[in-house]
Amino acid sequence: MSTPARYDFDTVIDRRGTWCVQWDGVADRFGVDGLLPFTISDMDFETAPEVLTALRARLDHGVLGYTTWQQDDFRSAIAHWFATRYGTEIDTGRLVYGPSVLSQLSQLLQMWTAEGDGVVVHTPTYDGFRKAITGLGRELRGVPVGDAAALERELARADAKVLVLCSPHNPTGRVWTEAELRETAALARRHGVAVISDEIHADFVHDGHRHVPWTRVGGDGRWALISSGSKSFNFPALTGSYGIIGDPADRAEFLRRMETAEGLASPAVLSLTAHIAAYREGGPWLDAVREYVAGNLALVAERLNGAFPELAWEPPQAGYLAWIDVRPLGVDDEALQRVLIEREKVAVMPGAVYGAPGFLRLNAGCPRSKVEAGMAALVRGVRAVR
Repeated sequence: MSTPARYDFDTVIDRRGTWCVQWDGVADRFGVDGLLPFTISDMDFETAPEVLTALRARLDHGVLGYTTWQQDDFRSAIAHWFATRYGTEIDTGRLVYGPSVLSQLSQLLQMWTAEGDGVVVHTPTYDGFRKAITGLGRELRGVPVGDAAALERELARADAKVLVLCSPHNPTGRVWTEAELRETAALARRHGVAVISDEIHADFVHDGHRHVPWTRVGGDGRWALISSGSKSFNFPALTGSYGIIGDPADRAEFLRRMETAEGLASPAVLSLTAHIAAYREGGPWLDAVREYVAGNLALVAERLNGAFPELAWEPPQAGYLAWIDVRPLGVDDEALQRVLIEREKVAVMPGAVYGAPGFLRLNAGCPRSKVEAGMAALVRGVRAVR
């Protein structure tokens, strides 16, 4: 694959000493400093130059007072993105704003559930979902990805109130087809279950697959789509997310809670600026970085399958996270982690974090040289413990 010359993703940018969770915070999770990290789901690339230019212009203005997201520049940029990327028209009157996707999830769960209610998720499960659901005293109900019968059984339980859908799915990278989403929406309506569709990974769907926003299938059921440009354009440190809520009364209640109980009177102005620039001008950069990451994932497949043909590993349908099933290799999870950390000096997320022992989640959103180093270390580590 060839990446347009106007963007450079090969140059390594030193992120150490920048309060970076992936690099500076590696000891918090792995107990050792100085590891080469393939962990937290942000990328080691600068954001799109169009975003940086817009941010600099906003800072040059010099006044950083209270601001509002309820203005046409922000709302129309989101509508433009959905129309041009997904062929989907959205009603900007349904938009809401939140500090993060997870903060929106928490608020919606508090609106639509009570303590002890069942919240259905697909397994393996993004750990942020697990923390939000159980932290609110709700009961997490896991359903294996792709198991339609298990999904219907869980949604049919009397105390099941919400389905939290990760679309595309994290950590597996699964892209739901429109038929699957329509069937899920029909099941949710049949059993009176609200749907919260987290679509923060939607912009990273790879060739051969297509993301379908929940707005296309949700109909008159109770639902919310929550998302942000921060994942695809790599500016999560700016905070900021948006949502689309189907029912006008639910939207009004969400806004009331955010503005009163959460005190969200003014959003982060740089987040608004970044979103507008990304959604209006950042498409070419996103296409280029996605192509580059696809090359990284192809390299992961080449190295893994070259060393361990029995894995027959295939890149994910979406995202920059390689979800690797190492169970066919018969390695012990804890022994592998010890070797990777102590000898190979790399940090790779263990599948147990997502409720799936025997798997690894490796972040390939980085320069190719880092992927080369990580894969060499992983292959050596597996061979050492087999």
